[in-house]
Amino acid sequence: MLPWKHSGKRPWKRALRPLAALLLAAAISLTPAAAATAAPAASTSGWNDYSCKPSAAHPRPVILVHGTFGNSVDNWLALAPYLVHRGYCVFSLDYGQLPGVPFFHGLGPVDKSAEQLDAYVDEVLAATGAAEADLVGHSQGGMMPRYYLKFLGGADKVNALVGIAPDNHGTTLGGLANLLPYFPGAEDLLSTATPGLADQIAGSALLTKLNAGGDTVPGVRYTVIATKYDEVVTPYRSGFLDGPNVRNVTLQDLCVLDLSEHVAIGLWDRIAYHEVANALDPAHATPTTCASVFS
Repeated sequence: MLPWKHSGKRPWKRALRPLAALLLAAAISLTPAAAATAAPAASTSGWNDYSCKPSAAHPRPVILVHGTFGNSVDNWLALAPYLVHRGYCVFSLDYGQLPGVPFFHGLGPVDKSAEQLDAYVDEVLAATGAAEADLVGHSQGGMMPRYYLKFLGGADKVNALVGIAPDNHGTTLGGLANLLPYFPGAEDLLSTATPGLADQIAGSALLTKLNAGGDTVPGVRYTVIATKYDEVVTPYRSGFLDGPNVRNVTLQDLCVLDLSEHVAIGLWDRIAYHEVANALDPAHATPTTCASVFS
């Protein structure tokens, strides 16, 4: 008698359980994560300065929204100083924290993360005296604020949203997500352990709700900066938005030599940063080219 006859379970089903865990680990490994170099701090060098008052040239504070597995410091070690040097009041928040998981955030449910953003925007506006803020987000940080704009009244407090490689219509993780139904328990594990990841899979209930009735809301300018080498948001064009007041940009159309993928475009790509600066101040925009790396 074959050994699995005693238990009533087929061996292939038992074998798929560790494979499901492996699949989840692979999905997590493809998610952008800056190295946890330091604990997020309330005040950092040059940004998160609550005494900063916006200037006439830059009348709105800029709030940076990190990606999945990022945090308020590590995701912005390059972009925050870049914007501060250009005269902006710059702030960043932590969101989507899970109990017992330090440094690596953006893992909680997207709708709850949007509530955290809502409270943080109010805090920054109160401190700076500004009527509106501009939001710049990387990966999930470019998509999650859309929930705040659409369902939590954020459109009245936000002038512009700039998404750097955002997953606005979800991701297939290069096709990996399509395999989830073939691994028993994988989808439940993903939803229970890291709901913020589950919300970003193409076709999730969260994304279906977010994109129903149109991608944008009136009164907000949208910019999406994507890279064709994105290995996390796949296909990369799924990050693009449809609607009025939208500018969709592929990084390689600005500089064909730019090889940045999903992590690099957010963490250190000055060509992408130049386009962010253009989006924040379109009246004084200058052409973004390969030479923008020196700007």
